Formats: sequence, structure tokens, C-alpha cells
Amino acid sequence: MGCCCDDEDELLLVPLNPPETVQTHPPSSSGTTTTYGGDAVISPMNSNFPALLCRDTLRAILEKLPLPDLARAACVCRLWNAVASDREMKTRAFKAPWKLKDFIGNPSSGTFWRDNSISKFAISHRIVRGDSLASLAVKYSVHVMDIKRLNNMMSDHGIYSRERLLIPISNPDLLMDGTCYVELDTHAKREVAVLYLEGCPDGNPSCLLRGLTTS
Repeated sequence: MGCCCDDEDELLLVPLNPPETVQTHPPSSSGTTTTYGGDAVISPMNSNFPALLCRDTLRAILEKLPLPDLARAACVCRLWNAVASDREMKTRAFKAPWKLKDFIGNPSSGTFWRDNSISKFAISHRIVRGDSLASLAVKYSVHVMDIKRLNNMMSDHGIYSRERLLIPISNPDLLMDGTCYVELDTHAKREVAVLYLEGCPDGNPSCLLRGLTTS
């Protein structure tokens, strides 16, 4: 008599999008080919690689993938989806291209993980007396229009109704060994990974110091 968990284990190997299985030629051959849109592919179900069905080995392989490829791997079957959708896996893939030290927070939408281009990051700048879009553009080596677009601003006067602005990152080196916080900015109406150059979200520089001493 089989274990009650056997059915669940078998479900992990079921493709999320069942493919067509066609008979290969000649008819006497017992081989089958899995096709998606007419193209033959190798999948865990028709391959001869047991490693593709081992969770630990699969994790070791998938953690080498960039974020877009990790998202594709999650569509292969339920086992791959379970591994590729793991938060630790997605965080690792998100940080890797930019050599981030840490990524803190939980995105409100799963679509956040689909893109980790430089446009996904921003610097948090607390507005002080004398700030203007032009002066901030010079300070951070970006264009005024890019600041306005990122912050959903229609005019330069929008700066006076806010406590902070999100600044596009022009130099990727700023992200190296940095800590980003996922935030949904109510003014910008977008979710971004925010870098605080002078400390942490609470404005306490010692928070950054603690992070450096514990690494």
C-alpha cells in the first residue's frame, strides 16, 4: 500500500502547462518527443537526467540563473516552480548583478521580481531648504526629466509638497555592497528598491554602521 504522500510527490512532476506528446518515426520506435509550439524541448519528464528531479541539485543549478531565466524555470513543472519561486532564490538572483549586500522588505506584487534592471533602483533624497530639481540633477548626475518621470511629477513645483524624492541611479557602483529596501512610494506610485546613502529609512546613520560591522 502506497504512502499517502506519494500522490503529492507525483504532482510536483506534472507540467504546469501540459505539452503535446507526439510519436517519433519510425513507428516501431518507442521514443516520444515533447513539443511546445512545434519545437522539441528537454524537460524533467522526458529527459534522462535524474538530477533535474532532485530538489537540492536543482537548487544548485537554478541559483546560477539570472532573474528572467529563473522566472522561466518556474513555469516548467511544479517541482521547478517550488524551487525557483523560493524567496531566497529570487532575492539572490535580484542582488547578484549589482553585488548588493542585502535586500530588505517584501514586494507587494509578484511582478516586482520580473525585472532587476537599474531602473528598478532609486536613491532616497530627503528634501531640504534650497533644493530644486536642477540642483538635484547636478548633484546626482541625472536629468531633470528623469527625476520628474520617476516621481510622477507634472511640474517642478511638485517638489515643495514632498518630504523626499526618488533619484534615478546613474552609477551602478553605488549599489555595490549596499543595502536596498523595497518600498511603495505613494507619490511616485511605484514600487522600487531604495538605496539610502546616508543611513536607513529611519534616518539613523548608525543603522548603516551596524550593518557594516556585522557583515
